[in-house]
Amino acid sequence: MPEDTVGVGFIGAGDVSVLHAEAVRRCPRARLVGLWNRTPERAIQRAKEFGCQRFETPEQLVNHPEIDAVFVLTNLETHLQYTLLALEAGKHVLVEKPVGCNVDEILRMKEAAEKAGKICMPGHNYIYEAGMARTKELVTEGKLGRIVSCYVMYNIHHPEEVAARYPGVIRQIMTHHSYILLYLVGRPRRLVAMKATLHYEKITQEDLAMVQLEMEDGSLAHFCASFAADDHTADPWTVLVKVLGTAGGTRYSYRDWVELRPGLVHSQTYTAYQGSITNEVRHFIDVCIRQGGQPLSTLDDAVVAQKMIEAAEASIEQGRIVDVQ
Repeated sequence: MPEDTVGVGFIGAGDVSVLHAEAVRRCPRARLVGLWNRTPERAIQRAKEFGCQRFETPEQLVNHPEIDAVFVLTNLETHLQYTLLALEAGKHVLVEKPVGCNVDEILRMKEAAEKAGKICMPGHNYIYEAGMARTKELVTEGKLGRIVSCYVMYNIHHPEEVAARYPGVIRQIMTHHSYILLYLVGRPRRLVAMKATLHYEKITQEDLAMVQLEMEDGSLAHFCASFAADDHTADPWTVLVKVLGTAGGTRYSYRDWVELRPGLVHSQTYTAYQGSITNEVRHFIDVCIRQGGQPLSTLDDAVVAQKMIEAAEASIEQGRIVDVQ
């Protein structure tokens, strides 16, 4: 392997590993060395697909001399375990979202990364899209005037057997909404939320949730996350981000890039999803690891995003408006 190539190892070989493997393949200065998965059959399959080595244990993977960075792509409940394992082995880490089960877990990752002197980057892939960067620039430079409102919408049907793997749309999807809002317009002051389970019969996780947020400057934001149904209307809110100000507005939509073939878990392939992960991986490899730069969204942002998620859950449980601490 050339000296300036970053060796990558995957812990976890589920559906999202396919997207990350393609992203690594498209990154000229990175190579996927190998992977480990809890289920050996899946690990063998993915290693063959990706053309990489299969490790018998996660410890073997993180201690391999050709691996410089570890992608933690497992279920949420094991993110802390494997992130700490990789950091303690002296590896940089990209950990998928949601980063941790609670704020304390994310803070432990941050402390371990600082102690190891390594980058620990949350998998906040949406903000690495060019359209998001342009929106951020317009907001920061005041080109949109005073920001009035921000909308983050997600309506993509997921089969019940897929949704059963996830903790519900609030944690699984609204984590995206939370870090997008932080990146574009800042932190909310308080929020109120509601959820429902409308489509699924065998699982109890919510498949629909909405949140109204009041920002620190008095502007308002709205989140919607749904696995219950696709949006097939003329101007679909499949994944839509909109920021409106007194002097203009911006719009970002997944529907601007659609391939008419099934995705990994979606009825269609939304090209921007792969693109955002590719951009995220390139930033991690080229900017963070090779140049010593920083992620666009940090573990500090992941902490605030987690606080927003926990506030939404508290709002639903208590039936009231909740402050974001």
